[in-house]
Amino acid sequence: MPSQFTFGCVLEHARSWALICFCFETQIHALIMKSKYTIDIMVSNSLISMYGSCFWNQVNLLIKSFDGTPIKNSITWNSIISVHSQRGNAVTAFNFLGCRRRDQVLVSNQMNTLFGSLITVTYTSSSDGVPSGPCSIEQILARVSKSGFLSDLYVGSAMVSALARFCLFDIAKKVFLELSDRNAVSVNGLMLGLIKQKSGEAAVEIFKDAGDLVLKNFDSHVILLSALTEFEDLDEARRKGSEVHCLVVRSGLIDCKIAVSNGLVNMYSKCGAIDKAVRVFKCMNDKDQVSWNSVISGLDQNCHFEEALLFFSDMRRTGNMPSNFSIISSISSCASLEFLKTGLQIHCVASKFGFDSDISVLNSLITMYGECEALPECWKIFRSMPDYDQITWNSMVGVLSSSEVPLEVSIGLFLEMMQRGWRPNRVTFVNVLTASTPHSVVELGKQVHGLAVKCGMFRDIAVDNAFLSLYAKSNDMISCERFFSEMSLKDEVSWNSMVAGYVHNGLLSKAMDFVWLMMHNGQNMDCFTFTTVLSACSSVAALERGMEIHAFGIRSHLESDVVVDSALVDMYSKCGRIDYAWQVFSLMPLKNEFSWNAMISGYAKHGHGSRALEIFNMMQNSNLMPDHVTFVGVLSACSHSGFVEQGLYYFESMSSRYRLVPRIEHYSCVVDLLGRAGRVDKMEEFVSRMPMSPNILIWRTILGACCRSKQGIHTNLFKKASEILLELEPDNPVNYVLISNVYASKGIWEGVARARIAMKGAPMKKEAGCSWVTLKDGVHVFLAGDRQHPEKEKIYEKLHFLNHKMKEAGYVPQLEFAFYDLEAESKEELLSYHSEKLAVAFVLTRSSALPIRIMKNLRVCGDCHLAFCYISMIVGQKIILRDSNRFHHFSDGRCSCGDFW
Repeated sequence: MPSQFTFGCVLEHARSWALICFCFETQIHALIMKSKYTIDIMVSNSLISMYGSCFWNQVNLLIKSFDGTPIKNSITWNSIISVHSQRGNAVTAFNFLGCRRRDQVLVSNQMNTLFGSLITVTYTSSSDGVPSGPCSIEQILARVSKSGFLSDLYVGSAMVSALARFCLFDIAKKVFLELSDRNAVSVNGLMLGLIKQKSGEAAVEIFKDAGDLVLKNFDSHVILLSALTEFEDLDEARRKGSEVHCLVVRSGLIDCKIAVSNGLVNMYSKCGAIDKAVRVFKCMNDKDQVSWNSVISGLDQNCHFEEALLFFSDMRRTGNMPSNFSIISSISSCASLEFLKTGLQIHCVASKFGFDSDISVLNSLITMYGECEALPECWKIFRSMPDYDQITWNSMVGVLSSSEVPLEVSIGLFLEMMQRGWRPNRVTFVNVLTASTPHSVVELGKQVHGLAVKCGMFRDIAVDNAFLSLYAKSNDMISCERFFSEMSLKDEVSWNSMVAGYVHNGLLSKAMDFVWLMMHNGQNMDCFTFTTVLSACSSVAALERGMEIHAFGIRSHLESDVVVDSALVDMYSKCGRIDYAWQVFSLMPLKNEFSWNAMISGYAKHGHGSRALEIFNMMQNSNLMPDHVTFVGVLSACSHSGFVEQGLYYFESMSSRYRLVPRIEHYSCVVDLLGRAGRVDKMEEFVSRMPMSPNILIWRTILGACCRSKQGIHTNLFKKASEILLELEPDNPVNYVLISNVYASKGIWEGVARARIAMKGAPMKKEAGCSWVTLKDGVHVFLAGDRQHPEKEKIYEKLHFLNHKMKEAGYVPQLEFAFYDLEAESKEELLSYHSEKLAVAFVLTRSSALPIRIMKNLRVCGDCHLAFCYISMIVGQKIILRDSNRFHHFSDGRCSCGDFW
């Protein structure tokens, strides 16, 4: 028969099997029950330890073994308390401590282990049955002090760490200083507590004060590197991090323990020095799972998504096992890049290594598939998950909010979440409000906001900002302004939401006033504010307003920001000052693809095709690869300048040289290029060979080409384009006007009449053509034949004077652009009073030597284009006209477009 010593050894050995073979443990227990050692204290203590180590959490058997021990010694009590502490069962651990005190089993050489476990459980558990936080740790401190174990190195170090975690820094430091024997362990405890509370700077000071205690300690240096990641000033953190890097290299610690190198990789990654993190990683002789996790996660967090995926591939290729951390980071990179195929591959890897049941991995997969617009895959994962957490619900609601599913689906999932007992948090509410915003469901938003207040989100700034956005995009700026004024807390997002709201509702003047208010309240503009207002200025060609914002940007020290500079280039080019755009561009210290694209597109819209192509060559010489947007600008430049062969060459080079697959917008540019050049047959052949169906824009371009063609109406092509346009957009007046204009340009007045009758019978309203100019006294808008302006007599007098001078210079009215079946004299009078001619006549009634800038909402007609050439020569002033397609610069009788417009 085995003795109690044999049973003790076997039970001790069984602890190592506890993860895989629970049945073996119960068999041993049964054998003990049959023996005479069932009440032996040593055997009972071994049983308690064994069940405490059991993976299957056999609490009942654990308690039975404890209760079945008739005589309990200090080891028995320490074992049961330690087991419950390690499992986070704080209530039970504290209850057993109370029972132990009543049993008066208080002195033991294992009391330090017991107190260490109890100290740990104060910050690893939030059980309601235990006094929480500082109250609990101070009670333990009193008991430890009374027992005399506070000077024990193990207990004292644990106490220091716990006190620091609860922000009781003064007490923590006092305990630390009273330790009879301080070493690296106690220093590390204090540093860890400070790091937990995001006090990285204080932790570094502790390290400095410790001196020789931590000089050769691996863990202290790893903790020090972790402390640097909690610095508020990342520049200072990088500087000190480099100093620590030199220290560990000089002391040889970097070569002795892999954790030091891992700490460096993590520190550089979180401080934004990802290039240094990668260098450290590549210099490591040995790499473990933590090494790969740190570098992949760092690359993902620093927006080096493609490189993160390459490192994940390298990790697999070198035989290293992926972890859930590396898989989550790689999935996050796929989401940012919208790489659906790569995401599917990583999903397969996760399943292969058993991570398809890891809730964090599944949550990241939901987000990734959502970003890649693979909504069915999101639902498939969500509905197959055995369990959900808060992030799961938020991820799924967020995916639905950003997709085009009906609002009822998002709200339905939100209600299901609450029905299942989950309490929505701030992220949930922001997602639901975001889902309501595109649908402008203000009433629903108010209900959601009321629920948020009931759930304790009162004055939550993220929820309030989402509500601001909902009001603004629902065109209810009055409620938006009232809600903003009632907000007790405002951040940058709050102010930016208001600016974006004014811009969204076409209230540029109010947006500018609000920017002034921001500056007056000490709220500096950030890149978002700046680019939002500049975009609005660009859309209405408000140059003066744009220049004001430029001045604001200089005052806010944003003039060297690449995003801001790119927005300035775009604004100046769209407001007619391509020269200012070039000045900003040439002074930029750093240029990205957006900067180059804005400059290329600017020159293209202004008719400077050769200059646009020069900028394109400069971009390539700067080792920056062109993208799809770049080629839209390049092809537009060729189209607006008549560079047919060059345009076709650049289109072919997209796939052959730059490995870019042309998109529908590039095909549209080529159709426009051929149509403007009058090569209608070539255009028709090109359209027939397109790998995708032509869109509405291409069919309209074809109609425009038929209108300009000198070779007849191209009946078959015209008929096909007309039928398709009217089928796709039967209620769009633009299509009827285009068809009517084609008939009129060829003198087919019966066709014009049919098109106009069809347009009158459709439920639509044709957009009226108008032109406007911005002067010191405001914006002046003109319609064709307009006689509402207060200075109409002066305007028409100036217009008659200009007509007389133009005819003397050789001007002949282009009557084919009067799309009505009238007598020649009536057509000429009709052409004379187009809105852009009224606008230029009005500006010329004012004395100014500055270039004349006129904006028009529709495409300028051929007669006005010719007239502006003559007017620029007669008055000796430059005229800049922006129509719906491009800019025209008229000077000395010529236009920058070279008649390719």
